[in-house]
Parts: sequence; structure tokens; C-alpha cells
Amino acid sequence: MKQTTLAKPIKVNGVGLHTGADVNMTLRPAPANTGYIFVRTDLDNFEIPASVEYISHCSYATTLVRRGVVLSTCEHLLSALRGMSVDNCFIDLDNIEIPILDGSSEDFIALIENAGLVEQDSPRHILRILERVEYVQGDRKMAIEPSEEFEIDCLIDFPHPFIERQQLNFVFKKGSFGKEIASARTFGFTHEIDMLRKANLALGGSLDNAIVLTENGMLNETPLRFDDEFVRHKILDIIGDLALLGMPIKGKVTAEKSGHAVHASLMSKLLKAEHAWEIVESTVKPEIV
Repeated sequence: MKQTTLAKPIKVNGVGLHTGADVNMTLRPAPANTGYIFVRTDLDNFEIPASVEYISHCSYATTLVRRGVVLSTCEHLLSALRGMSVDNCFIDLDNIEIPILDGSSEDFIALIENAGLVEQDSPRHILRILERVEYVQGDRKMAIEPSEEFEIDCLIDFPHPFIERQQLNFVFKKGSFGKEIASARTFGFTHEIDMLRKANLALGGSLDNAIVLTENGMLNETPLRFDDEFVRHKILDIIGDLALLGMPIKGKVTAEKSGHAVHASLMSKLLKAEHAWEIVESTVKPEIV
């Protein structure tokens, strides 16, 4: 099957979740075999490819750095691009952080649907997993193993009455990302806010772009979008981080209490284990929106 890109450019304005900075962003069509490339228009169009190679730190978001130039909080946008089967895209922005919008991938999905997709002349490539690779850090675990589909089995466990133990198995099929994952919002806890802001994080966070949990409830007046919205958002994050591998995956991911740093460590370990994967041409027709 063929690669895809956007049919036309599409623009959006918003604020960064952690910097609070205003940012203008444009998603543009890109040639076949480009992948995703962030373009800092405020820095003479400096390019940062969306690649595991450029992962810098992953405390509360995934941050890329190339030659000292920073691109932060890319996972929700990358999740939308991968979830909507976009293979190639230039992402222009005039600040260091992708806009958070509503805290999910839903608004990015709407932008992609507005732009539409076109097929390109080159075949789509898939990273097919041949052997299981696992990364363990205490009680945080993540593994990837062979499967005929791309699926994610995710478990989270938080001592909060709205979350507690949530587990979901997500299988990537046509339309499934938009229906089951894209609208799940990021979340945080009131007891963390002071600590985060002292570290110059979450400066753009609000009830409009995050679920904010108190000790026994939440500050948001709007209801949860899913009873298990929290684990769905973790799957959204996993899809976005795995997009840094540069192509769709055929394999099963199992994640237990993982986070951005664990995702990055597993990807790094996987790429070094060259016997555990191969690159093949896709036989699945891309979802054209």
C-alpha cells in the first residue's frame, strides 16, 4: 500500500501545556519518505525530525532536542498523525512546544480531517516485530512482541477513586483510534501543581485542557468522556511516542505503569536489537479521510 500526506496545509493557534507560551502551528504536506519533521519557523526554519534519536527528556512530556534546539510535548500530535494514517508531514511552529488544545488528540484529528489525505507514489513501510523485547524499571514494564496486528494492552494503577486499576486492550483498525482513543484527555493532580509550576511546568494547564483531580474527585465540571478515560489517554501517549520509530508497527505492545521515559527506553532497546524486527512493505490500505 502507498504512503500518505495531507492534501493541503492547515493552521492552528494555541498555548503550550508546560510553557504557557502562545504558538502558531501549520501542518503541511510533505514528500514521500519524509516522515514527520518539526520546523521551528522562529529559528530560520530549523528542522527537528520526529525520531527516537532526538529524544532528550521525558519527565511529564516527550521532548526532542537537536543541536540545542528544543521541541516539546509532541506526543498528542504524533498520536493523531499516526492514528489517522498520515505518513509524511511538515509541522511548522514558532515556539518550543506543540499547542495542547483540549489535552487530547481530538482537535488534531479534526485538523487532519479538514485537510484530507492523498496517497503518494511510494510504498508504505511497516516495522514488523519478530522477537519479544522488554524493558523493566521497578514496577514499570513495557514490552513489544510479534502480532499480526498493531495492538496495545495497557494497565495503570493510581490510588484515586476515579482511576484505581484500569486496563484496556486496544487493537488498531480503521476508525478505531478516532472512536476509542483520540478524545481521551491528559490528567494531573492538584497536589502536583505547585511542584510542577516551581519547575516551570504546567504553566499553560487549565480545566480546558486537562482533567484535574483532587484528593477524592476532580475540579472539572464536565464529565469524563469515558469511564476509563485515564488508561485511554495513556494508550494515546504510547501511540504518539511509538511514532518516533518512524513508521507504523505490526506487533503487540504491553505496558504496565509505564510513562514517556519507559516508552523511550523500550524504543531505544528495540532499535538496538536488530534481530527483533524487520522493515516490510504494508499490505493494508491506508485510511484516507
